[in-house]
Amino acid sequence: MQLFQQIVLTTVLAIPAVSAFAPSTTKGATSKLFADETAEEAVEAVVEEISTKLNVPAGGLNGWEPDSSKFAFGLPGTIAPFPDFDPLGFADTADVIQIKQFREAETTHGRVAMLAVLGLLVTEQPLSFHPLFDTAGKDIGPAIRHLDEVRASTPFFFELLAVGIGAAEFVRSLRGWETPAPGGDGKGSLLKEGYYPGDIGFDPFGLKPDNFEEFSAMSTKELQNGRLAMLGIAGMVVQEFVNGKEIFVNLGLAPDTFDPSSLPVKF
Repeated sequence: MQLFQQIVLTTVLAIPAVSAFAPSTTKGATSKLFADETAEEAVEAVVEEISTKLNVPAGGLNGWEPDSSKFAFGLPGTIAPFPDFDPLGFADTADVIQIKQFREAETTHGRVAMLAVLGLLVTEQPLSFHPLFDTAGKDIGPAIRHLDEVRASTPFFFELLAVGIGAAEFVRSLRGWETPAPGGDGKGSLLKEGYYPGDIGFDPFGLKPDNFEEFSAMSTKELQNGRLAMLGIAGMVVQEFVNGKEIFVNLGLAPDTFDPSSLPVKF
């Protein structure tokens, strides 16, 4: 962002020289600009206007400006007791472009994992909430077996799922990803310079803070919950594959009424 401001500053300071060859109305307008404002204020105004048009906040991305002296270039997400947790050293050799890509992937996977944990728990005993099919007459068991029932009762669901996921990813790509150059080698920046990792503009309840301190705290909470959810959903799936028991059944909080022979697919 500092480089961007320097470029704008050079451009603005060059205006008087250029205006000498322009009509008198342009020269007068330029003189009025510097009479009413200092050069620094003029630069800030131009930066803000251009940044708005480019969808790049003048104060950085959601208030974040990359700082190479900080872990992960100062992105939110670190928390005690392991503030700079990176045992494999991915952040040590990554530049700001790679760090943004890592954070984009981590944020997206964390959100999917949080939805997965919620979806797994509410569809099993004792809640057994299944909006896609009727389970009044039988218990369809652990969530890892529920796609078997979907195949049998609502086979077109998979086409709808593919279209829905494709549409969501298409919108995300338009929002944050650069258009590959024709004949390019596929290297370079994949995320737009003015795109903050994970900020696709979806905020239906208006919860996004308008200052970096609060945004950083909220972003860190989301990342921590997403990281926990990724570990949690992995553990739940492994547990159900090992003994075939639903989570609350395995904890002794729900009755075990599942009969594997009742499902259309056996394994």
